Amino acid sequence: MADLPFHDRADFDDAERGFIAALTPAVIEAADGKVVWDNDAYAFLDADCPATAHPSLWRQAQLCAKQGLFEVTDGIYQVRGLDLSNMTLVEGERGVVVIDPLVSTECAAAALRLYRDHRGDRPVTGLIYTHSHVDHFGGARGVTDGVDIPVIAPAHFMEHAVSENVYAGTAMNRRALYMYGQLLPRTPDGQLGCGLGMGTSAGTVSLIRPTHDITRTGQEETVDGVRIVFQLTPGTEAPAEMNFLFPDHRALCMAENATHNLHNVLTLRGAVVRDARIWARYLTEAIALFADRADVAFASHHWPTWGREDIVTFLSQQRDLYSYLHDQTVRLLNRGLTGIEIAEVMQLPPALEQAWHTHGYYGSVSHNVKAIYQRYLGWFDGNPAHLWEHPPVEQARRYVECLGGTAAVVGLADRYVRDGDLRFAATLLNHAIFADPDDSAARRLLSQVYTRMGHGAENATWRNFYLTGAAELTGGPSAGTTSTTSPDMYDALTVEQIFDSLAIRVNGPNAWNERFTVDWHLTDPDERHRTTMSNGALIHERDTTGDGADLTLRLTRQRLLRLISGDGGADEIDHDGDLTVLGRLTAVLEDSTPDFAIVTP
Repeated sequence: MADLPFHDRADFDDAERGFIAALTPAVIEAADGKVVWDNDAYAFLDADCPATAHPSLWRQAQLCAKQGLFEVTDGIYQVRGLDLSNMTLVEGERGVVVIDPLVSTECAAAALRLYRDHRGDRPVTGLIYTHSHVDHFGGARGVTDGVDIPVIAPAHFMEHAVSENVYAGTAMNRRALYMYGQLLPRTPDGQLGCGLGMGTSAGTVSLIRPTHDITRTGQEETVDGVRIVFQLTPGTEAPAEMNFLFPDHRALCMAENATHNLHNVLTLRGAVVRDARIWARYLTEAIALFADRADVAFASHHWPTWGREDIVTFLSQQRDLYSYLHDQTVRLLNRGLTGIEIAEVMQLPPALEQAWHTHGYYGSVSHNVKAIYQRYLGWFDGNPAHLWEHPPVEQARRYVECLGGTAAVVGLADRYVRDGDLRFAATLLNHAIFADPDDSAARRLLSQVYTRMGHGAENATWRNFYLTGAAELTGGPSAGTTSTTSPDMYDALTVEQIFDSLAIRVNGPNAWNERFTVDWHLTDPDERHRTTMSNGALIHERDTTGDGADLTLRLTRQRLLRLISGDGGADEIDHDGDLTVLGRLTAVLEDSTPDFAIVTP
């Protein structure tokens, strides 16, 4: 850390370049007065780095906390620091095209007001989603003014935007609470952002369907007189993502494929594992396609990079970063090392270590290496001892018994704490708590260990997990969760996704002895679907003949959504057959648990 170039202030110059005005106060409220965003809470970052933070992470937080309206280049503006992501605005012939309208409608509306206060009351004449994560579409209805406009997104955007937030959304949102430190205090010993930004807003999530899909690299579209050339990059930072150039502005948008940190190959909240190999290749392609045609590169997070030479250096180093991690992980796994072992020995080349934007503030070398290993070889490391291990509680009880009981384990852990081996102290204490969750000494000591590990972490999401885990152990922020679902999100589900979301709610053992078939005739559009309960699994088929069903329902798509969400009134639905089958189906459905424990059993 002592060798890091803290004297280099170029990022601070770039983060402040083009500044026009800040939102004052930088507090955004919902209609009911609830605060959904408070960037002023980070005023403490103006001070020098305290002992409770990694100096490199403190520096990143200072940069990310800068908020307001900025000019990127003539005709292109960004609002930064009013949500996790940036909102970019490109002025056209009649109005302004919005790129990535933040997480929530309240923040998006505030960002648009800030822009209009200084650039005039231009109407929004187009909307672009760079990719399928909620911080790049959730605020859509906050900027559209209820007017139909072109909405452009990469191919398969809707499929991935909806499936990520609905299928495993409960578990992801619970873990996101820890990853983003949403319930931690904004203090020098608490949450310092998440490396990618300061956090996620807590407002209203919306979704407007795209009207235009980008289906190929090189596709060119014109919106409100603004020419845009697209590069599809599926499988990189998101399953559906795209970079694009504004040739008349000589400005390149890199979406979230190149930002000022090492990104995640697999996020700590959980997601589909990304492909570091193809990520690097698309960055190479972006350099070839656009570098000679761009004077500025900007992204959906952080601050822009100006000048062709600096753009090429930035993109090349980002490319080398993902390529190196991928290739070296695969090299070492082919020598027999496991993911944990590779993560322990992996070192970046010195030139990449010296570049601030390659540091693991959001992703990390450690957990990205394990994700690359997982992509190729899965969870099993090949050691039969790990093939059929006891689950955490049963394993912990046996470890603690072998070590002489909970008090003995806490005593051993205390010795490792004094010796500075916090990692093994955490392992021992985790076993103690899973064996005896009511042991106050173990909980207290592990909370202290997690706090120290959090304060020493360069990675913001590790810090947030450690500190939120510490709070859970001492009775702090364990309840509550976030949600990225909304009426718009459910309305965007395809019919197949609706039945998928139903199937993952079936309590299998409770349905073992159930066998029935329901035909669903949707009248808008005219579609026929069949679900069959078979051996505890709800099987979906489409375009069935309708023969042999126990129950046939004729209803609209909206009525189907209401029905599976628990809205009654089944008797009012036009049907043939045994309506009690519907009750048998709902009887084996269960709701998810949004506030499950993470660091305790």
